[in-house]
Amino acid sequence: MTETIALLYFWLKSAHIIFVIFWMAGLFMLPRFFVYHQESPEGSEEAQRWVERERRLVRIILNPSMVIVWVVGLLLAWHISALSEGWFHAKLLAVLGLSAYHGWMIGYAKKLAAGERPLGGKKLRILNEVPGIAAAIIVILVVAKPF
Repeated sequence: MTETIALLYFWLKSAHIIFVIFWMAGLFMLPRFFVYHQESPEGSEEAQRWVERERRLVRIILNPSMVIVWVVGLLLAWHISALSEGWFHAKLLAVLGLSAYHGWMIGYAKKLAAGERPLGGKKLRILNEVPGIAAAIIVILVVAKPF
């Protein structure tokens, strides 16, 4: 298996980066969808369209991308023996945080679909910054390997 991974290393690394981009795009889009959803009249046809858009984004982009990022990322980390490196532990912690954020957003989408609107638009706009901050931290950890 190690030989196969070695032969496919650059393809796997490319796939990892591509699906990270897809996942991050979805993590940026979903909170914006929530803002627009909450600005639509409760129970309206427009609100229902936002529910469907949110479900599609989660089902078609977010969930598959996150799974591929995790599987390929762990495979690559194992292949380059990064599992014992400090920078990788920090990256793993950041990716776990993003995964938790992903799960929280799915839960929030379910609340919106049920007619609940617990957060205001301003808080959702602030939460929209989480993936960008996490991405910056992860890139620095992977490129600079500070520890």
